[in-house]
Amino acid sequence: MISVQKQDFNQQVEYNRLKSKTSIGAIVTFTGLVRDINQDQRVSDLTLEHYPGMTEKCLIDIVRQAKARWNIIESTVIHRIGALTLSEQIVFVGIASQHRGDAFAACEFIMDYLKTQAPFWKKETMESGETKWVDAREADQQALSKWNLENKC
Repeated sequence: MISVQKQDFNQQVEYNRLKSKTSIGAIVTFTGLVRDINQDQRVSDLTLEHYPGMTEKCLIDIVRQAKARWNIIESTVIHRIGALTLSEQIVFVGIASQHRGDAFAACEFIMDYLKTQAPFWKKETMESGETKWVDAREADQQALSKWNLENKC
């Protein structure tokens, strides 16, 4: 399942959906939250924008690539958009597989892609009232480089 949405998600509901499939030996999940600090500056909120249609197409493609690399029984990628406050959930990636290695690798692969290549734009508002667009960090770019993606959206 892939969803780009404004509304929050329930981790337990998503986990249970992944767990409902047969032959599963491992489920790995990742949930990203709005941080209160970025680059030593206090953040008050975050706004996420996307390119409708293109974003979903890119997420479908990255999940397809993950399924071609690892034995994935089921997957879920949920990414929120709109205005979010501190500690709100931004993203959920869940991977169900027969073995933990496949589940961990696929989850990390998808998250590395989401942090650097997916067509989402993040704007932080600082406590001072200043706003700034957030670029992928160098460490995120380096993490992505190990995967040799087929193509980038």
